[in-house]
Amino acid sequence: MKKIYLLTFCSFAFTLFSQTVEFEKDNFPSKKEELKIARKQLDVGIEFYGQAREEFNDFKKQFISTTKHLPISHHDYRGSGITNFRNALAPLNTANNFNPNNARLNYMLGMVWFVTEPSNPLTLKHFEQAYALDKKVEADICYWLAWTYQFNVRWDEAIAKYNEYLVFLNLKAKNNVTEIEDINKKISECQNGKLFSANPERVFVDNLGSAINTPYPEYGAAITADEETIMFTARRDNTMGGKKDEGDNKYFEDVYISTKLNGKWQPSKPLSKNVNTESHDAVAGLSLDGSKLFIYRDLAKDGGDLYETTLFGTDWEPPIHLNKNINTKYHENTASLSYDGRQLYFVTNKDAGIGEGDIYVCELDAKGEWGPAKNIGADINTKYGEDGVYVHPDGKTMYFSSKGHNSMGGYDIFKSEFNNGKWGKPVNLGYPINGPDDDVFFVVAGSGSRGYFASAKQGGFGDQDLYRITFLGPEKQPLLNTQDQLLAMIANPVSNLKTENIVEVKVAKLTILKGVVTDAKTTKPLEASIDLIDNDKNIILATFKSNSSTGKYLVTLPSGKNYGIAVKRDGYLFHSENFNLPDNADFQEFNKDVALKKIEIGSTIVLRNIFFDFDKATIRPESANELERLIKLLNDNPTLKIELGSHTDSKGSDDYNLKLSDNRSKSVVDYLITKGINAGRLVAKGYGETKPIDTNDSDDGRQNNRRTEFKILEK
Repeated sequence: MKKIYLLTFCSFAFTLFSQTVEFEKDNFPSKKEELKIARKQLDVGIEFYGQAREEFNDFKKQFISTTKHLPISHHDYRGSGITNFRNALAPLNTANNFNPNNARLNYMLGMVWFVTEPSNPLTLKHFEQAYALDKKVEADICYWLAWTYQFNVRWDEAIAKYNEYLVFLNLKAKNNVTEIEDINKKISECQNGKLFSANPERVFVDNLGSAINTPYPEYGAAITADEETIMFTARRDNTMGGKKDEGDNKYFEDVYISTKLNGKWQPSKPLSKNVNTESHDAVAGLSLDGSKLFIYRDLAKDGGDLYETTLFGTDWEPPIHLNKNINTKYHENTASLSYDGRQLYFVTNKDAGIGEGDIYVCELDAKGEWGPAKNIGADINTKYGEDGVYVHPDGKTMYFSSKGHNSMGGYDIFKSEFNNGKWGKPVNLGYPINGPDDDVFFVVAGSGSRGYFASAKQGGFGDQDLYRITFLGPEKQPLLNTQDQLLAMIANPVSNLKTENIVEVKVAKLTILKGVVTDAKTTKPLEASIDLIDNDKNIILATFKSNSSTGKYLVTLPSGKNYGIAVKRDGYLFHSENFNLPDNADFQEFNKDVALKKIEIGSTIVLRNIFFDFDKATIRPESANELERLIKLLNDNPTLKIELGSHTDSKGSDDYNLKLSDNRSKSVVDYLITKGINAGRLVAKGYGETKPIDTNDSDDGRQNNRRTEFKILEK
């Protein structure tokens, strides 16, 4: 290997007029011993570099043979040859300290830094030095220099060097279609970068701090919809087993978790011994309530698979391998669960896809298993590859990373909205959210106003850190100063002086409902089933559970539906809530603790999902699910005798309200009788406005007072 590379090292000896300084005695007449040491270190460095470059080139050939195209992003290399590149660094640096003016040595150091840390200033320093000393130092010097300019957001210089390399490729005798496609793609990326960076998005970018980030790599963040819990992948020295991966000499991946206390992230810790192993365990996705975690494992028997683990009480269950509709012999990584838990989006590079990595979706079947995977189509997936899929809890927005579309380099983060049965045209999130390096694994809070991602940017705690990005919306129009305002008014008086327009920061059309389920008497936390119902269609959209240890639950409700919520547990009366959220309902968050009452004499509940026509006693069709729950309760407890009591607000006369409430109670009783409930078990009672539970001075208060109640008379 060393001899082969040395031939390449000397292959451009004909460049007689270069300024490069070779490691020869004539160039260092008074430093013979130092030269001897430097040449020895150079030989060692060349040995490692040659091995690394061969691995690097082999990966490129394999990539092209598989995908039939370029580019390869920096993310794709996944450490190819990285160990030998790192081994080459110290001896090459020693040689360079002795002789910093050797073109090929600078070229090799530029490559070492490019593979290991492309944004490091030393990458550009060495490539520029190599090019300045000898423009023909290696045939591809312009390519690597251009890509480094691209990484440093020096778009015009990158384009110039790409064009210079393009001329070289076009002059070569052999067919260079793939490489020419690569260069043209990168030139297009730089042109996109110029446009996006000239009109940057208004955002705040904040490091999540020392509770989350360390000198080791942290990445792959996943958050709950309310931003109270974060899970992520890290490669720290306290990894399970404490071992390093021989491939890149970094500690194995483990999953870590942190929660907020009084708005601040608490020190992160390894998730669970049931989840983390002595091999790689990485976060692939998280359910919106934080109760289901998808992890990625590469057990060397396939290309890497997805697993699911569930939080049971205070600990996580051993991960379960997802079925064959998801996992294949190919590479499956990121996963995202829809808000109702009925769809799973994931990324795979299996055969018959559109590109090197595509986004697929599975539906939950009647048996609770994931059905056949479906490619979501060419509107999203490109031949260049997609990754890092995340479906927002609003149910209609998807974020993902792609090397295609109008990327500005490597993977960029895009979003798409689901309308009329299909995903819309992807929109690049712009600069500085995206940049010329790979931007992968981006998740967005339920509010839609903040996102979380990883970056190796300068000023962090070390390697990759986790950051929060806050979207600020369009920039406000600047106001004239006081003197300018006065001068303007003298020259052109106006009747109304307008200040800047109100700037709207877009938020998600979504409601988060969360709280704790407890026993009403003991206040002990309870595990309970929570049905999410579409009242208009009378269907159960999803069923969730509160945590068996803490009683906590979280449900997300995209705007545009009339939702019923039913909290149920054996031996207790069910609890219901109603959320009628029109399409234009903006983000809101409700804390609703639920105290379930045991089935005993005197217990009462409000039936919030029984609806009547306005000013009438006619039961509306969307009441069906609530009434079915009541029927099931009565059938499961055949000795119960109950009172159905209806109440009104204070609008209207006392007599009218009393009559209306009495008729509504009778309507419910009559309905139950038609469904087979014995009339002797049912008492109808109208209370009118006599028993308010809230003020009648507000719309919300009056809404609470208009209710139908269920009371146990006999058990």
